[in-house]
Amino acid sequence: MPKEIKNIGEEYKRLSKESFDAATRSFGEMNKGFQALAAEMTDYSKRTFDDVFRAWEQLLSAKSVEQMIEIQSQYAKKAYDTHTSEMSKLGEMYVAIASGAAKSVEQATTGSAETAE
Repeated sequence: MPKEIKNIGEEYKRLSKESFDAATRSFGEMNKGFQALAAEMTDYSKRTFDDVFRAWEQLLSAKSVEQMIEIQSQYAKKAYDTHTSEMSKLGEMYVAIASGAAKSVEQATTGSAETAE
């Protein structure tokens, strides 16, 4: 019986270490993903600011009301398209972060289940 208890203790230590390693990998994956998200959002903000600035420059140099309306229409269309595209891209990035983090945990649990059998 003491040998069985020792084996249970060793198995518990092994599983604890594997779980800790999986959590560490998972947090590492999430951290990389959030850094990529922050970089993407910063880039998007810069591009949006540049687009707004260009639109204002064009509006200030417009010669007629019709030209101003055309500039506003073009800006609104571009802003909508850019925003829609960016939100789709960010959504995909969030899904990639979640699946990458879950994959580390899944690999650890699958590995644990296989060694327990």
